[in-house]
Amino acid sequence: MSEYYINTKELLSVCPRLKVGDRVFLSGEVYTARDAAHKRIFEDIESGKKPPFDIGGAVIYYAGPTPAPEGLAVGSCGPTTSARMDKYTPALLDMGLAATIGKGERSREVTEAIIKNKSVYLCAIGGAGALACRHIKKCEVIAYDDLGCESVKKLTFDNFPLTVGIDSGGNSIFKR
Repeated sequence: MSEYYINTKELLSVCPRLKVGDRVFLSGEVYTARDAAHKRIFEDIESGKKPPFDIGGAVIYYAGPTPAPEGLAVGSCGPTTSARMDKYTPALLDMGLAATIGKGERSREVTEAIIKNKSVYLCAIGGAGALACRHIKKCEVIAYDDLGCESVKKLTFDNFPLTVGIDSGGNSIFKR
């Protein structure tokens, strides 16, 4: 297993080199979106509106950061269960999404879309949200403010620690 320090702007071009189990320290812009936000994004797309951020090359973190304590950009910011977004993920990957970040296994359809689009699924450590927030330097609500912690936010990561859960070849850490 290897370690990579990667900026989100280069992630899509690096994805084919990443292998299941590799450690990734990710820096750059990442967007949060959970169940309610995904539903709203697809409602917007279906009604002819643009999504709240450019999907091409983007990274979505399945998280809902809590309010920030003094001196931090966000409060606890751990991953939520990725499978809840599986019905939306293949379409987002087909639109050019570089990667998703969450916890837990993904469906066969998501794995096939990862292979097809040469992207990756990155896993964050569940239960460590209070530690993860120290790698987030900025947080800005960009859409669906009415959803509270589930609004879409643009985060700025600084060497956020992740593990490749499913690589672009379809190898899965959950199948070992």
